[in-house]
Amino acid sequence: MLIVALLFSTHGSLAAASDLTQRTDASRAAVQELQAALSKELRAAFESGGPAQGIEICSRRAMTISADISKKHGWDVGRTSLRVRNPANVPDAWEEKVLRDFEKRKAAGEDPARLEYAEIVNQSGKSTFRYMKAIVIPAGAPCLACHGRELDASVAGKLRERYPNDRATGFREGDLRGAFSVSQPL
Repeated sequence: MLIVALLFSTHGSLAAASDLTQRTDASRAAVQELQAALSKELRAAFESGGPAQGIEICSRRAMTISADISKKHGWDVGRTSLRVRNPANVPDAWEEKVLRDFEKRKAAGEDPARLEYAEIVNQSGKSTFRYMKAIVIPAGAPCLACHGRELDASVAGKLRERYPNDRATGFREGDLRGAFSVSQPL
């Protein structure tokens, strides 16, 4: 279920609602693009060298992939979490609020795979469309090899080496890992 907050004057119109729908749809597409690109690289890494190789690829490629997709669309497209692995992905105040709301909505029984939120906000004096889509640890996914409660010694060692302040472990299937985040300047 999408929760959308529209912040426009009483002069808002169907055109504004249509624009919001188009921006939401475009954000979903960008998120799917990012997710597919990251998944492709991680699958290849797992096949060639297992989870430790996945950590290598993630540490070297994830930010570049996000930057490429951001540049392509002219927006900021990335990932964040309340428990980050990479300190460059720490949520801003708006993202943190949405992530905490996702946790509450999940606890209230909403399907975590359907959690998303969109809003037009004032950011640094400019109107910005913001969108977030929850990232859930799916059943049977290899995510838990690097983000789970029990890590192989080689994976734990690689995480300490690459991410000495890692907070992104201890997850289980169905947990909210974080969210994809999109900011579109208006």
